Amino acid sequence: MAAETTSDVAFSPAVKALQARKGSRDGYARMEEKGGWNDTVSDMLAQFIAERDSFYLATASADGQPSIQHRGGPPGFLRVLDERTVAWADFTGNRQYISVGNLSENDRAAIFLIDYPNRRRIKIWGRARVVEGDAELLARLGDPAYQASPEQAMVLRITAWDVNCPQHIARRFSEEQVTDLVRPLQDRIAELDRLRGV
Repeated sequence: MAAETTSDVAFSPAVKALQARKGSRDGYARMEEKGGWNDTVSDMLAQFIAERDSFYLATASADGQPSIQHRGGPPGFLRVLDERTVAWADFTGNRQYISVGNLSENDRAAIFLIDYPNRRRIKIWGRARVVEGDAELLARLGDPAYQASPEQAMVLRITAWDVNCPQHIARRFSEEQVTDLVRPLQDRIAELDRLRGV
């Protein structure tokens, strides 16, 4: 049996067999021989995380029923705690508690982060836990300017992470980004109107 690599978190034997059948296994095997995916936070990943105001959290129940939940907050609400750990304040939402319930019986989780304007995405796999009643951790993760109540903290210990290709990511911009992009045009229009005496 081959030694495990970080990409084995996603490349199960069934996945590898399909890669072999479809012709991509050799390329991934070469990547694995060079050490596989990262399992510690690089400067690039830390910067990418600091700029995000949302991500998708994947969990599954003990019997394997998957769930994807959106998590949002001010830019940088997902925090790097150390080179192997990220965490966030889990704000009160619709109170279904699907992710929290899933993590109580299956701690495997994944985070999917997307930078739509620059067409970049990063997947992070790990083991997550819910932390309740830790005021110090919540204070570290919180943002007093953000008008939401943190219900608990979520902490993810990183198993692996990978940068995906930009294929098929449609560029999207936030309202703030659009405002910043059109401001010079609006300023120029206002200047021309002043020159024309409008």
